[in-house]
This record gives sequence, C-alpha cells and structure tokens, in this order.
Amino acid sequence: MAADVVVIGSGIGGLSCAALLARYGYAVTVCESHTIPGGAAHSFERDGFTFDSGPSLFSGLSYSPSTNPLRQVLDAIEEDLDWATYDTWGVCLPEGDFLTTVGADQFCEVLAQLRGPQAVREWRELQRVMGPLGEGAIALPPAALRFDWKALATVAPFASKLLRQAPSLRQLNGPFSRVMDGVITDEFLRNWLDLLCFLLSGLPASGTSAAETAFMFAEWYRPGVKLDYPIGGSGTMVNALVRGLEKFGGSLKLGAHVEEILVEGGRAIGVRLRSGEVVQAQRAVISNASIWDTLKLLPEGAVPKSFIQQKQATPECESFMHLHLGIDGAGLPADLACHYIVVNDWALGVTAPQNVVLISIPSVLDPTLAPAGKHAIHVYTPGSEPYDLWQGLKRNSPAYAQLKAQRSEVMWRALERVIPDIRRRCEVTLVGTPLTHERYLRRHRGTYGPAIAASDGFFPSPKTPLPGLLCCGDSTFPGIGLPAVAASGLITANTLASAKQHRAMLRQIGLMLHS
Repeated sequence: MAADVVVIGSGIGGLSCAALLARYGYAVTVCESHTIPGGAAHSFERDGFTFDSGPSLFSGLSYSPSTNPLRQVLDAIEEDLDWATYDTWGVCLPEGDFLTTVGADQFCEVLAQLRGPQAVREWRELQRVMGPLGEGAIALPPAALRFDWKALATVAPFASKLLRQAPSLRQLNGPFSRVMDGVITDEFLRNWLDLLCFLLSGLPASGTSAAETAFMFAEWYRPGVKLDYPIGGSGTMVNALVRGLEKFGGSLKLGAHVEEILVEGGRAIGVRLRSGEVVQAQRAVISNASIWDTLKLLPEGAVPKSFIQQKQATPECESFMHLHLGIDGAGLPADLACHYIVVNDWALGVTAPQNVVLISIPSVLDPTLAPAGKHAIHVYTPGSEPYDLWQGLKRNSPAYAQLKAQRSEVMWRALERVIPDIRRRCEVTLVGTPLTHERYLRRHRGTYGPAIAASDGFFPSPKTPLPGLLCCGDSTFPGIGLPAVAASGLITANTLASAKQHRAMLRQIGLMLHS
C-alpha cells in the first residue's frame, strides 16, 4: 500500500494535519493503533453512557472566524458539528465553593467578596496589561505558520499587524510569571493564575509562556465570551476531522499499530505495521506520537545519537487518574454546572499530586450522553499523577486494584463536594490510571506530554534530522493542549504544502483578504 503521506496516530494533532493535507491534495493514510480514533480526545460508550476520555473544557469552537486553531482546521476542511454554549463553571477552593463565569466582571464580584478592593484593583490592572499582550498573541494566527522559507509569503500579510504589536511581542517572550510579578501581589490571585496556567500547559505561571496565557486572556475575558461543548461528546470533534480527511480522499486505518518507521537511503519511506503490512510514503512520514514513542519506532542509526539523547532527556509531565461514572440523576439540583475545579491546598502548589481535581458533567448540557434521568461524569487529576507509583504493577493484580482504590479516593471526595451522595448513585464506575493511559493511548509512561518550561525556550519545530520524517502533536510547537496540538497539525501540513495552496487556505477561512 502506498500514499503520499503516512500519519502515525489519530490524535487531534495527527487528524488535523492529515485532514488538511488531504484538502491540499495529498493522498494521506492515518495509521491508528487503537480501534477508536481521537487519541486522548476520543469518546467511548458503556451501558448507555457516553464518556469523554480526555479534554472537557473548550472555547472558540462554536463560531467563525475564530482564533482557535481547531476551529480553523474545521473551517478549512468545511466541517462542523453542533455546539452547546455556556459561561458558568464551579470552583471548590480552600477559600470556599462558588460559581464563576468566563468574562471579567463576575470574577471581580467574587474577588471583592473573597479578598477585598485591592485584589479587584490588581485584577483590573492585569486585564489592562494583558489587553495589548492578547492582541499581540493573536496578531499572527498559527494557521499562517510553516517551517520553511516559504513562510515569508504566508506571514507577510500579517506583517503590518505584527509591527503595530511589536512592543507587546517583546513581552510575550518568556514565562507569564514575569508579567504577573509586575502586577499581582495578592496571594489568592497568584494562586488562581498558577491554576489557570497549569490547566493550559501542565506547568505553573513560572513555566507557562506569556504568549499562551495572553492568548487565553484574549479568548476567555473578552465581552460576551462563551465556553463550548460538542453535542455528542468530544468524539464528535474527532468524527468531523475524520469526515474531512475522507471527504478529500484520505483514509484512516484503525487497529493498525505501527511497529517501525522504515528508512532507506537515509530517508523515511513509510511504516511497517504489527500485522506485517507496509505502508509506503512517497513524500513524508508524520508522527503524532510523543517524541519518546517516536524514537522507539526508528531503526538504529536513523538519527544522530546526540538527537536521541537530547529528546530522551526532555522533561515530562506526570500522568492522570480518571473516574468515569454513570449515575442516577434523580433529585440533583437544577443548577448543576457542567464543570468544577477543585483545589485542596494552595500551599502544596497546583502541580502537586492529587491537589487539583477536574470534574466534568457534560450531560448537564447534552442529555443524549446518558439515559433519561441520568448523568455521565468524568473526574480526573490533570497531569499530576506520578507514573513511578504504578510502574511494574500487573493490571489484574490485587496490588493494582488496591492502589486504584487508594489513589482514586481524592476524586471521590472532590465529587462529594458537588454531589454529596455520589457513591450510592453510581451505576457505572470505571477507574483509569497511568497504566491505562500508557496502554490505550500508547503514551510513554502515560505522560501528559513534555514539560518544557517557557524559560527554557519554545517547543521544537516539526522537523527532525531524518529527511522525510516530520512530527506533530504535543511534543512540537506550540505545545500541550487541544488548541496547541491542532495548531501543530496545521503548521506541519502547511510545511508540506505550496505557498499558493497555503495562502488560498488562509483566504478561505477568513484570515486573509481575497486578492
């Protein structure tokens, strides 16, 4: 079997890249090890409940044009889905439990009650400072980027806007903590911003780039902002990307585990599957696997040892614990929020194991995710569960079952702050661990992804020392998170396309004027 491009992995980054390449006219084959596409963003069903496996908080997807790179991919491949919108989420903090909204005004009311007028003044000043930084962060859309000299032609239309934002662009280099330190002294606000940064990047403010945080501020704190949820669950986003891929002639192979990237004449020429099948790539192999997992697929000597050593030394985020619950919803409050964020102890730091817990109850917005009168719930500890605690355990052993019960207790207690009698309501109970992540997502040590601090520079480009091998996903620029991996797919696909094709795509999705 032969294709122009073979993409390893059907995560959001890989599918975004593959679908856009198919739209550009390439014959693309995506090889996915799992029997379900989507990587960490896939959905699955159990006893009438539909569960999201990973991300649950989305914005900038229900309208166009949008700054969200995934929305830009969907526009480019002319695909969409139905969205529910909302603006309120719950927060359970050491200071107390409350509902808050995206947008600035209501949060200031919360601040006034919790911390007083000085905290409000500091937050307003941060908003003022972040205004131009946000404009700078969105001045150059990721869809315009590519990693070759033709970027001159695709970035040029945005040059005047970039020049106007030049003072802000200088401040966007480096960690957000530099910006925060110049404005915020209130302890609660500093903790809150660390939390927001952790949810964005897996790192606190000292490790999260100012550009990434400014992008979030531009999106979350603009007037009239809403959060989005895909009707049918996160898998419907995956399905839309697959439809786009196939509509333009691409193909998706499920249950197609890649054993090796084939190299001939010093160039990547395809992949060999576990079944023995070979899929040849005339133009490129693109790995959506993590950098550690990609290295495992390369034959010895394919890339310099220095490159291997450098990439193997990349710091990694920790893994996850998950609860997927199908519950009886009888008698629950009518104002139950879709999302809650629980922090147990600010003093431990937001990255401390079991300190931050996220709760998602998407059936509040989309009742089709659960049988009538019931709810589907996803609870997880985001990127903070140490893999070392689980390493070497056999999944069917008593020791594994005991550790699952022990390490999931923090999620039960967090959920009890929202639904006190949750344990008696459960009809479906599934516990996921770092070993679950490692097994089903083919993730090295079950990791969330590279923990590259902003002070250490940018995430690497999609290029590798091996001709014909590119990468996309959360091991490449711009990094971790759903918008970021979609952007990486865009950028990698653009790098293979002609400048003419690339500019035509930018005009189609409304980022460039027709000329």
